[in-house]
Amino acid sequence: MAAINRRAVLGCSLGGLAAPRVLRAQGNAGWQPTRPVQLVTGFAPGGGSDTIARTIAEAAAPFVPQPMVVVNRPGAGGALAAEQVARAAPDGHTLLLAGGSESTSLPAHREVPYDPKRSFRAVIRLTRHPHFLCVRGKGGRFDAMPQVVEAARAAPGRITHGSAGVGTLSHSLFMMLERRGGLEFLHVPYTGGGPVAQALLAGQIDLGVLASDELGGLAASGDIRPVAVASAERALSQPDVPTLRELGYEVAADNQKGWVGPAGLTDEMVSFYHDRFRQGMNTPPWRRFLDRLGEADGYTDGPGFQRAMDTLLDDVRAALRRS
Repeated sequence: MAAINRRAVLGCSLGGLAAPRVLRAQGNAGWQPTRPVQLVTGFAPGGGSDTIARTIAEAAAPFVPQPMVVVNRPGAGGALAAEQVARAAPDGHTLLLAGGSESTSLPAHREVPYDPKRSFRAVIRLTRHPHFLCVRGKGGRFDAMPQVVEAARAAPGRITHGSAGVGTLSHSLFMMLERRGGLEFLHVPYTGGGPVAQALLAGQIDLGVLASDELGGLAASGDIRPVAVASAERALSQPDVPTLRELGYEVAADNQKGWVGPAGLTDEMVSFYHDRFRQGMNTPPWRRFLDRLGEADGYTDGPGFQRAMDTLLDDVRAALRRS
């Protein structure tokens, strides 16, 4: 059995950290990267997207013969990073952490310098985190989603909802709910899930959208109450919270994350990264990460990931046309 040589990659670059790697004897099995691989994420260090990118880079490092460097390119809701990767050479050395607003929502709201359906080739989906519709817990005016809907019907445009910003998926989710439910809310944009949670706690808005990692202990303490989840099925982390579909609204808008590359990636390149990242998803570091979130494995292959992104983008575009 070949010996395993463990070597930590300690070099850092501005906006990126090289993941430790372990070289395994894999033989000459087709295409492999020949220099460090850039893993581009459209959000700042420390956030949810950055944590996903760094965790899977660490988990998959033993299976990739070159360092993988996380490069943060925040701005424009992820569109700057998406543009960078769309314009990159399709040589297998640049990937984008996609599936969020830059892929499924922003292109429905405004022109972006890439085509979300044609500028990329999807490799693998890593996560599928639910979006929770939340109200203030202690001292709040609502206990369940039907109460929110009743209030919205009684006073159209008066019930406020917060989002992570104009054009984000959390904004579009409410637009889809308005379309499917014949409702009208008042949109209050913020700059991320953290400020939305703070506004809920302060009683400044009636509703907010939070991801599972943002909800965290706020639900356990009762300070924030999730009243619905915008997924096809109930979330493992909040099994008592009904889906919007259960409540009669055909809305599903999960926050997906996975790797895509420039459109010209070859089949060999896609297969290489799909297989190595799938191996990483079966390692203890990745499993511990999912356990902390209380969520299931979000895996699907590249074509399945692309279909899921395209379907959600089409839903958002339809909601905008009819709003």
